[in-house]
Amino acid sequence: MLPVPSPLHAAIVHFPIVLILVGTAVAVAAAFTRRWNLPTIALVVLALAAAGTGAAVATGDEEGESVGGTPAIEKLIEEHEEWAERTLTVTVIAAVLALASAVTGKWPALGRSTGIATAVVALAASLCVSQTGHRGGLLVYRHGAGVLLAGPADAAGGPQAAQAASKRPEGRDDD
Repeated sequence: MLPVPSPLHAAIVHFPIVLILVGTAVAVAAAFTRRWNLPTIALVVLALAAAGTGAAVATGDEEGESVGGTPAIEKLIEEHEEWAERTLTVTVIAAVLALASAVTGKWPALGRSTGIATAVVALAASLCVSQTGHRGGLLVYRHGAGVLLAGPADAAGGPQAAQAASKRPEGRDDD
């Protein structure tokens, strides 16, 4: 059985970031051409992005309660949560528009209109996810939120590393 990463939010959050940015690029390309099944590809990527964003919001809500501290950190957590929820909403809208764009291929004018709308909303989702990620980065890298501080056993890479090092023969360095 695979181990569950801890904190889970940090492991999940990068998937929607990448999927939103890739989905936006595909949606913008699909607004200009319907070749290569681009509207359908945009739909799949943006739908996965919406699902991933939902998972990131859910795990962030769980882990956000364990992080606290100063009023500045609390304010930043609140802003991060608000941007995350905006990102989820806008990404779901982009995915729904991508669905409309993918199924309106028989009507060129309607397909073009929904393709442009998808691209615009996907660009908004990219803006939202960048704001969410920026605030998340500030929480982690400026305030240490969600970071486990290393103790003596963790200094060389965690308890597993300490245990593995204790099992190595004398005078042997596998690193």
